[in-house]
Parts: sequence; C-alpha cells; structure tokens
Amino acid sequence: MSDSGLRDRKKARTREAILREAFRLFRERGYAATTVEQIAEAAEVSPATFFRYFPTKEHLAELDRFPPLIEALAAQPPGAPVSVLRGAFRTAFASLSADEIAAGHAREVFAATVPELLVANLRRSPGLIGEVCAAVAEKAGRAAGAAQVGDADDPRIRNAVGAVFGVVAMVWLRWAQDAQMDGPAEIDAALAHLESGLTL
Repeated sequence: MSDSGLRDRKKARTREAILREAFRLFRERGYAATTVEQIAEAAEVSPATFFRYFPTKEHLAELDRFPPLIEALAAQPPGAPVSVLRGAFRTAFASLSADEIAAGHAREVFAATVPELLVANLRRSPGLIGEVCAAVAEKAGRAAGAAQVGDADDPRIRNAVGAVFGVVAMVWLRWAQDAQMDGPAEIDAALAHLESGLTL
C-alpha cells in the first residue's frame, strides 16, 4: 500500500475513534455535559487533532458523512438523476463494513434525538442538498449530451433529488425503529421502486 493510502487509512481510523468515543460519552453523560477535551482524551488524541477533523462539537453529526454520498456520486457514470443517486447509495454503503454501517446508523438515530445536533444538521442540509444537486446535474447533463441539463437549479434536478431523499428518509425512519433491518438493502429496493416510476 502506498504512503498516501496508509495516511488515508490512519485518518479514517482516527476520525472513527473520535466519533465512537464522542457518541459513547454523549450516551453516558449527555450531549451538553460532554466537552471536546473529554472526547479527545477518550479517543487518545489532542484537542487540536479533534478540531482538524471536526470544526465544532456539532459537526460530529454531519449529514454528509453517513453514507459518504458526495464521494460516491463522483464515482458514478453519467445517467438519469434517480439512477445516479441509487448507484451512489449502493457504492457508499458497499465502501463500509457491517460494523461501520451499524455504528453510523446508531449515531444518526442518536443525532436525530438531540436538539442541538438536529438543529446543526438542519442548518447544514441546504449545503449538502446543493452539493448533491450539482453533482447529479453534472451527471445528467453528460448523459443527455445537453449542457442546459447540467444546472443544479433546474427544477427537474431538484425534484429528483427531493424524491430520492424523501424515499430514503422514509426507510431511515423504519430503520430507526428496527435496528435489525437491512437498511442498505431496503434503501436500494425503495430507490429501485422510485426508479421504475413508483408503479404498484
């Protein structure tokens, strides 16, 4: 493995350790009572290292980190918006181990119940949606061979992204109630249904 590959793996392990210890402390002590210094100590890193990965404590629950959708979108071939997003979700989940998926799901469920984290995610969601729309528009434009399709403000792109996020959110709500559910498989099946035109 190259030096850059080893560095990337070390960074991923450090980031995961910070997240794991942060949410363990949140569950044990409560979100408000847990400090960055306590998280850093539990993860065996310095506070300065913590801030290299997360600008604030609120950023521990970033929406765009589970699954790593933006990175997965970049790897998709050109295509229709729903197909591109379905492929991105499949790629994103395939890049994670079963333990990573379970840990990420548990964090997302927890984040949805802590007001500070929920508000932080709502503040950042327009930025995430904008990134997704831009990536999807670029893929759709290349597939259609028409530059005008590659516009993130195109209502067709916004509608497609909104439909996908809505379908995924519905599965996520069910997954939050049933941790034994195969969330990635259910998300893929739901997006396949959307891709087919929601036929009954």
